[in-house]
Amino acid sequence: MHGTDPGGTSPRPPRPARHHEDALVNRPAARRHLPVRHTLPVSSRTPPISRPVTIRRAVARDAKRLTRLVRGSGAYQGKYAAAVAGYRVGPDYLEAHRAFVAVDAEEQGGRILGFYSLVLAPPELDLLFVADDVQGRGIGRMLVAHMRSEARAAGIDRLKVVSHLPAEDFYHRVGAVRTGTALANPPAVPWDRPEFEFRIPSG
Repeated sequence: MHGTDPGGTSPRPPRPARHHEDALVNRPAARRHLPVRHTLPVSSRTPPISRPVTIRRAVARDAKRLTRLVRGSGAYQGKYAAAVAGYRVGPDYLEAHRAFVAVDAEEQGGRILGFYSLVLAPPELDLLFVADDVQGRGIGRMLVAHMRSEARAAGIDRLKVVSHLPAEDFYHRVGAVRTGTALANPPAVPWDRPEFEFRIPSG
């Protein structure tokens, strides 16, 4: 999991989906999001096979699959399990924020390989998860590149991300800059977390 930590970074009222405010984010008029196709080897358990990967906008019917991906993440086992216990990605959350999924375009039903969620106000990469069995195949890097493009289109020049501890090296590798530390927020997140910033150049 190349992830953000679902523990929250500021005191906000709880909601079924995540730690951000219940109110819808003020957004520019919706743009038409056409699926973006890439070709990547998506399995580390068999010899590399180039298969198309599509990034598309997340929709309400994805909510249960995204919830399972978060709760089943190997990066949140053991002492980190409390951070995702009972966690849910709801249809309301997907409607409120810019969430995108990477799917295996050749698999029936389009298996979700990973996803991210971009919050516009205040700008933050709220969630970024990649399925355990396809990590190391470039899915996380692809999602970050797509997120940067979305942020640029929304007029954002920098955005925050609070990293899960095991994902810290990933954020360094994809160009995020360490800016500080998010203090522990017990009982769900009883540990400090590294805070990063993505700088989004215009043009």
